[in-house]
Amino acid sequence: MDLPRQFTIRESSHRVRNPIDEAKLATFGAALRLPPGSSVLDLACGSGELLCTWARDHGCTGLGVDISTVFLASARARAEELGVASQVSFVHADARGYVASAPVDVAACVGATWIGDGVEGTVSLLRQSLRPGGVMVVGEPYWRLPPPDQATIEGCDALHSETFTSLPELVERFGALGCDVVEMVLADQDSWDRFEGPKWLNLRRFLDANPDDDLADEFRAELRTAALNHVRYRREYLGWGVFALMDR
Repeated sequence: MDLPRQFTIRESSHRVRNPIDEAKLATFGAALRLPPGSSVLDLACGSGELLCTWARDHGCTGLGVDISTVFLASARARAEELGVASQVSFVHADARGYVASAPVDVAACVGATWIGDGVEGTVSLLRQSLRPGGVMVVGEPYWRLPPPDQATIEGCDALHSETFTSLPELVERFGALGCDVVEMVLADQDSWDRFEGPKWLNLRRFLDANPDDDLADEFRAELRTAALNHVRYRREYLGWGVFALMDR
């Protein structure tokens, strides 16, 4: 059980594996005003930047769950680097259906709502780990502008675009689930650039070092279109946000 190599190579230099950059992640953590000792469960935690930096900055404790052994190794190294290894831990597991052993103050899934087959299922899953009065944190894309054609959808790599809505419609969906949106931080075009741009350099350097790798042809084809698709489609049409939700 692991992620395909494509993902770990493409994002080999990333600390935050979504377009909420490190500054925005810090802004969001501060906005939640978490008391020291708050417990956090982060499903599909990636390299653990949320848990590790919030443990350092706000005294949180937490558990991260991810399917990628490569990302988890980075998360554990980051915890050591920031001096929070005693506050956070990480487990290699499929986040689908994962429920904390004890209720937590914050239950998060930032950018991986596929673990619940969408927003509704993910909110339902997070609720199972949340203490009364706790906060759910959900990261999700939305359309900044309505996509005019199929080429735009494909250029945004919006594989599940049928579930994407506008930002107002996404907030309405949260409300229909019985949640108040109590905070949010949205990606902007610059943070999209900082998420997408490093992938291209990672791929290029991998190809230069491994020209005969099994993935080389796939990555060469990707590099031919990645930057153009980003500036023509994703940067203009696709939004992304992290939302804090509390049950009514």
